[in-house]
Amino acid sequence: MRHLLTISNLLLFTTLPMFEASTAPNQGTAAFVRKNTDADGDTPTVTPLEGGQSSIHSLSADLNSIVDKHLMDDIEMLSSMLASIVRKENPRVYDLYTQMRQHGIDRAADPNNTESFKAMKKLSFDISPVDALGVMRVFSIALNLVNAAEVHHRLRDMRRTEMEASKNSLNVGPLPMVEDSVRGTIDILLEEGNSAEAIFEKLLSQKVEIVITAHPTEVNRKTLLRRYRSITETLATLDRPDLLPYERSVAMEKIFRDIAGTWGSDEIRRTKPTPQQEAAGGNAVIETVLWDAVPDYLRKLSAQVRQSLGMRLPIDAMPIKFASWIGGDRDGNPNVTPQVTKEVILAQRLRAAKLFLNDMNTLYDELAISSQNSCFSEEMEELAASVKKSYDSMEKYRRVIGHLRIRLLKTIREIEKDLRGITPIFNTGNVITVEDLDDVETITKREDLMKPLKIMYDSLVETGFASVADGSLVNTIRRLAAFGISLVPLDIREESTKHTEAMDAITQFLGIGSYKSWNEDTKISFLQTELSNRRPLFNLGDLEAHGVDETVLKTLRVFETISQFETESLGAYVISQSTAASDVLLVMLLQQQFGMTPANGKMIRVVPLFETLDDLTNAPEILERLFKITSYIGAVKGKMEVMVGYSDSAKDAGRLAACWAQYTSQEQMVKVAEKYNVELTFFHGKGGTVGRGGNPALYRAVLSHPPNTVNGRFRVTEQGEMIRQNFGSPDIAERTLDIYTAAVLRERFIEHVLPSENWRKQMQRISEVSCKDYRQLVRDDPRFVPYFRQATPEMELGILKIGSRPAKRKPKGGIESLRAIPWTFAWAQTRLNLSAWLGVGSGLNSSNEKDKAELKEMYQKWPWFREIIDLIAMILSKTDYSISENYDNLLVDKTDDLVSLGKEVREKLVETRTAVLEVSGSKDFAGPHVQLQRATSKIRNPFLDPINCVQAELLKELRQMGEDDSEIRKIREDALVVSINGIAQGMKNSG
Repeated sequence: MRHLLTISNLLLFTTLPMFEASTAPNQGTAAFVRKNTDADGDTPTVTPLEGGQSSIHSLSADLNSIVDKHLMDDIEMLSSMLASIVRKENPRVYDLYTQMRQHGIDRAADPNNTESFKAMKKLSFDISPVDALGVMRVFSIALNLVNAAEVHHRLRDMRRTEMEASKNSLNVGPLPMVEDSVRGTIDILLEEGNSAEAIFEKLLSQKVEIVITAHPTEVNRKTLLRRYRSITETLATLDRPDLLPYERSVAMEKIFRDIAGTWGSDEIRRTKPTPQQEAAGGNAVIETVLWDAVPDYLRKLSAQVRQSLGMRLPIDAMPIKFASWIGGDRDGNPNVTPQVTKEVILAQRLRAAKLFLNDMNTLYDELAISSQNSCFSEEMEELAASVKKSYDSMEKYRRVIGHLRIRLLKTIREIEKDLRGITPIFNTGNVITVEDLDDVETITKREDLMKPLKIMYDSLVETGFASVADGSLVNTIRRLAAFGISLVPLDIREESTKHTEAMDAITQFLGIGSYKSWNEDTKISFLQTELSNRRPLFNLGDLEAHGVDETVLKTLRVFETISQFETESLGAYVISQSTAASDVLLVMLLQQQFGMTPANGKMIRVVPLFETLDDLTNAPEILERLFKITSYIGAVKGKMEVMVGYSDSAKDAGRLAACWAQYTSQEQMVKVAEKYNVELTFFHGKGGTVGRGGNPALYRAVLSHPPNTVNGRFRVTEQGEMIRQNFGSPDIAERTLDIYTAAVLRERFIEHVLPSENWRKQMQRISEVSCKDYRQLVRDDPRFVPYFRQATPEMELGILKIGSRPAKRKPKGGIESLRAIPWTFAWAQTRLNLSAWLGVGSGLNSSNEKDKAELKEMYQKWPWFREIIDLIAMILSKTDYSISENYDNLLVDKTDDLVSLGKEVREKLVETRTAVLEVSGSKDFAGPHVQLQRATSKIRNPFLDPINCVQAELLKELRQMGEDDSEIRKIREDALVVSINGIAQGMKNSG
């Protein structure tokens, strides 16, 4: 297995725009060329631009040993194009940009170079508002171009790695020969002595579900995302060895147009997106990427299983599925009304129907097999005979497909009619016309399509047309298994307090007391009684007539709305801020009141979300209380899903305390579930950043979960910019699907390292010390809130307009009501990243030599602990002491309290850096994330440093202007927004 490599953490390198445009006039894209290498591919030679000018300000010679030369070539070419456009339009902005960038390069080469930093700050102080906007735009676009080049480089490097591995392998498979691929994982499992039958059985039974959320960390507009994706795709075209000179010229012109179009576009969102628009954005990933990537990956997976295990994957096997929160997540978002939820579900069903109609059109063309030249299975004959409305008789596959097309058309018409009732401006678009659809049934569930498609598949195989069956028909069956007729099932999420308030209003209306005032035993007794009672507890119309509070009615109308849909359109009902067993029973009762019961199969699963340290600690006890209720176990059929909140628990207690609480809570919940013979699935609510539970090394992250907590069932959120990074192109989406599948499969067989009693005691000590240190500053120190709001752009994040949801659950609340995303986002902007490491240094530090020795032992021998420390080290590598200090100097009131707090925070940063290095035994922060660390400190920082310097000045000026509504203020606000976008692109995991 020496050829197995791990590339799930093949993070994409970045560099600077190092290649200037030629000064020769009217050269077009001929002036932009890639660097060449010698015959051995070792020594780069810079190809002079036409007109005799070569690259200036280049770090190529210094970085050749670090990054891939082809990536450098791509970045230089893209940067050269951008530079030429800016120079032509605004020489002043171009000049400022090149000066700042050069200072950034100098500082990256020598971090102790204070003169370069001083020069950057001086330029930022002197810059005019108009020039600031222009310079921020150049830096932001440049970083996006780097990201576009990286995406292509990642794909290219994946192919190169596979080519190299395949050269030394006797078997050539469809999936990569690397550890974090199903191919590599199966080889490892076989070498470990596992049988092919056991591996196959585990693969078939596992289930990964990726839940797309609308968390607002994707700062780019969709229009610009499409352009950057186009650039990535065109770079792939330029790599073709058979490209003719004219074709190369056309490709170069296309890239130039995309960059010019980007420069000419307004990258700022002028209005906040609606939940419907957010849902459309999430669905666009499915339509444009996953609709093809999923069946393509499954085709490769099936071939790999056949090659590696000698078995056939069932055509409807689906180890990975997708769901969505967008349009159903009401937690703290008043914009997600019951009507919005209904509209989103209908719109998703409409898109699914249209996509499957397109599939039927393809199948109609492919399956023109006539009864004159072939025979059909008996079941197929019966199916064709049962079709009453179709235009084909001899070609029986077409007869059935034609009927399905008509049914899909009827479905489209009915959904469009419903949508027009909600949104009068709804555009129906162009669809096929059929004279009479009155006697045609709509498609209401997955089986309406799956059953006839499988009959056709079996008939083709049975009658000698297996190769035809294995074409588009299998793709459609797999899409149907993955996406269903609703595109993605929609989760509903609401705060537990909203349900409590609704039931309190109901019990008071009924004259039986105040539900809120009852203790837990009384609540559970009442809920059990009502759940066993077939008589409805209340009538919504009576509550409306009685004048019950509108907030309560909205909560109840959500249940009324979702009760109108098939369960296939819905996922889970997630209860945020769950604190008691009654929270779960109450949601079950509210479903029952609107006809959603276990008996009729319409009740959707209820998932408590445990977010805070206390909630995670109490979670096992809450589950035990539920599992003791026999009727509950029967209602859920012995299965339960629990969501673990990573971001809010870290915001509540700090990174280390949250991690240990998540570990022990899941560990104890598993034991409780085993005691009552309940199949427990954990739903992991992770964000993109380390502070919110993210991990760029996906394969290792899954394997490092606590023992017995995955077991082939893994549900996880994907949000914001992470959706684009993991599913932004078909090839990368396939690779992500492969890593998820391989990781969950490998986890079924891995022997986890169990922490010793000494390690547990050490983690408990660390947790308590770090939590105390974290909370002492964030909760108890009266200086902290003013400092946070002055030293970061937290108060200004609202002008971004990147999400429909408010930044706070309670508009007038403090830090405790601030959502985890803006909390993390704000600290990432200042390059302090405090939310990911605060408390870590004090927790890891100890004067006891025994403690120090144990921590080093834990790092060396315990993968779970090592993964946490390595991730914290990675995020520390992206912090910048001087940059964050500059924000303090410019923005924080010069009072002794606030100035001293800023110094204390930075001292904690130094303490944490030292402690992490001590535990890991490293001399730097590289570790397993060396590529990301290097990319940030050596390559991205020359972009980021100038943006940070200008942003700090912009914040200072804007705050001094007060409520001024002048044109200058608007320009500065625009420049600030662009700077925030640029830093988010540079940090890559800012939310």
